[in-house]
Amino acid sequence: MSEGTPYRIAVIGDIHKSWSDFDVEFFNRSDYDLVLFVGDLPGRTHRGTLDVARQIARVQLPALLIPGNHDGVSVMQLIGELQQNQRLIERSSRKQESLCEELEEALRPVQMCGYSIHRPAGSLFDLIAARPHSMGGPHMGFRPHLKRKFGVESLTQSKERLRDLVDQCGPRIIFLAHNGPKGLGAERNAIWGCDFRSEGGDFGDADLEAAISHARKSGKQVLAVIAGHMHHRVRGLTERPWRTTQSGTLYINAARVPRIFRLNSEMRHHHIAVEVSQSQTEAREELINPGASSQASQVS
Repeated sequence: MSEGTPYRIAVIGDIHKSWSDFDVEFFNRSDYDLVLFVGDLPGRTHRGTLDVARQIARVQLPALLIPGNHDGVSVMQLIGELQQNQRLIERSSRKQESLCEELEEALRPVQMCGYSIHRPAGSLFDLIAARPHSMGGPHMGFRPHLKRKFGVESLTQSKERLRDLVDQCGPRIIFLAHNGPKGLGAERNAIWGCDFRSEGGDFGDADLEAAISHARKSGKQVLAVIAGHMHHRVRGLTERPWRTTQSGTLYINAARVPRIFRLNSEMRHHHIAVEVSQSQTEAREELINPGASSQASQVS
C-alpha cells in the first residue's frame, strides 16, 4: 500500500437476511481489498444462518466475519441470555460448538474469527477480532461456550485475552467486533447507546474499551474500531450516528437495518467503505442502486 493507493475495506453491517445475489456480484466486481462482516446473519434460526452463510461464501475477495449474538446459537440460548437465566443458559449451550462448526464450514472461504489476529495481505496494519457473540451491555453473553472454546469465562479474562493480542500486534491496529466499545455515550441514540430502556445507558463492551486503551498506552495507533449490533434507527428518536472520532480513532457502527431498503421508490444496498492510507483513515456510507449503471454514494 502506497500513500497514493489506500487500502480499501468494505464493511457489511448486521445482515438479518438482507443479502442477495446482487451483493455477491457487486463485491466480486469491486476493487475492495478486504470485506468485513460484523455478524448477525439471519435473525433467530440456525438454519437461516447457514443459508445466508453459504451465500456469503460466494464472495471471492478476502473476507472475515465475526459472529454476532444470532450466529451459531439456538433460540433457547438467546432467550436464556436475554432473561439472564443461568440454568437455561447452561443447559442450552451444549450444542453451540457444533452449531459454530457448521457455520464455519458454511462460510468457507470466508474466515470466521474471534479473539484472533489477522494481517491482511498488502495492508499496513494488524486486525484484531474481538470477543465473538457479544450481546452488548454489562453481561458477557454465551459464557459457557466462550469458556470451553477460548478459556474465557469473565470480562476480566476477556480483557486479558484482548490485551495479549494487542501486545502481539504491530504499531497500527484495527479492531473488528460485533458490538462496539464502552465509553462513547450513554444517550439512547449514542453510537452504542442502549435504545430499549427509557433511561438509556452505555451498552458498549468494557473489554473492548480496555483493549483500545491498552493499545494507546502501549504507543500503538488504533486506526479504527469497526462493529455493529446497535441498529442505526432508534424507535421514537433520531437515528444514531454511524461514525464518530475520538483520540484519533475512527469508530464505525455499520448496523443499518434493514441494509436493503427502498429510497425514493428504488432499492438500495448499504455498506460502508473504509480507506486506510499511511496518513489517515476515512469512511463513507455507500448506497448501491442495483438498477443503476453506476453506484450511488451517500457521504455523511
